[in-house]
Amino acid sequence: MLVTADGLRWQEVFAGSDRALMNKENGGVAHPDALKQSFWHDTPDERREALLPFVWSTVGRQGQLFGNAEKGSVARVTNGKNFSYPGYNEILTGGADPRVDSNAKRPNPNKNVLEWLNAQPQFAGRIAAFGSWDVFPFILNRQRSGLFVNAGWEPIPGADLSPREEFLNRLMLDTYHYWEDSRYDSFTHHAALEHFKKHAPRVLYVAFGETDEFAHQGRYDLYLHAAHEVDSYLKEIWEEIQAQPAYRDKTTLIVTTDHGRGDAPVAWKSHGARVDGSEKIWIAVLGPDTPPLGERKDVDDVTQSQVAATVAALLGLDYAAASPQAAKSIEAVLAKRH
Repeated sequence: MLVTADGLRWQEVFAGSDRALMNKENGGVAHPDALKQSFWHDTPDERREALLPFVWSTVGRQGQLFGNAEKGSVARVTNGKNFSYPGYNEILTGGADPRVDSNAKRPNPNKNVLEWLNAQPQFAGRIAAFGSWDVFPFILNRQRSGLFVNAGWEPIPGADLSPREEFLNRLMLDTYHYWEDSRYDSFTHHAALEHFKKHAPRVLYVAFGETDEFAHQGRYDLYLHAAHEVDSYLKEIWEEIQAQPAYRDKTTLIVTTDHGRGDAPVAWKSHGARVDGSEKIWIAVLGPDTPPLGERKDVDDVTQSQVAATVAALLGLDYAAASPQAAKSIEAVLAKRH
């Protein structure tokens, strides 16, 4: 299970809410006192647990988290662009490509790890991707790859939809589209979860987007609430995994982001090659093959480009050997496999 939260900063993941942004001037916060009541505490540990309770109660104890630069653990982007399409290309293909230099809806020339897995007999037709952003069918090159990809405001396809899927399609049709190119994360989550229950995929990718949308709008309150919601979705996904014998204690959850952002009080709204710090990301891994080392400190840097090979390695396959452009997997999260 691979999950991304678009543009969610490592600063919030490891230290929780930023006091400098919990106001109207810097964070566009409508109700600062209420926001502080929900997310402000005196220590970073308390703040991050208030913002991301599942991440820190479960992944933080049973898995591993990389990316707290203040504790000698850096996770970073290698593509140099530090925005979405290049980031997702790097996550999914295992390497940077200078040709991927915009967010335009252009079919990705690079084959990705999901496409590669889908070509393996044991995984064929059992891989799916759900994204809030409507560029994912192009990032994953749905037409060439043959992957099941549902993204943006497009309805869930199929002639045998469940009542829940039919209801989600009706809701998407009836709901105001605040962003024309991105649906609300709740639709993405529930569509993916229903697919998981109904089709029992071997690999599922879920890409959330509201954290990035609200950060670009300068709404720190909504950005925090969106991050908190992602955490609740992760909890629900993990509980569903543990409830099914076919998945329980056999499934790994990897969570990361496509890029970082700048610092408070202004640059947090932005990212890109010219925004300092937006190359820094975070990666979290939880599963039976991963030693429970929690928050990593004073370790070698890990990179976004290592995610693809790590996904394959957790399935017992060597993607880096088959794809020369791909970085090697993150060995620390595979220690129990060796």
